Amino acid sequence: MLTQLENSPKVVGAKQTKRAIRDGGARVVFLAEDADPQVTGPIEALCREAGVSVERVSSMKALGQACGIAVGAAVAALI
Repeated sequence: MLTQLENSPKVVGAKQTKRAIRDGGARVVFLAEDADPQVTGPIEALCREAGVSVERVSSMKALGQACGIAVGAAVAALI
């Protein structure tokens, strides 16, 4: 699933992902397992409310690499 994230339109980060979920543009949200639960928890709850599917990723580093950024990412979404 991360390969799809590499090649598709996306948003990275908690603020942008929350906005995409609220605006109805998020198709799939990716959450890093090693991210701070205070960051990922509210986003996961928002996904449940909005009916957006959630995929777990093993690490922030892996998610950041899939997004094409040089740092780790806690959250990203396909739009």
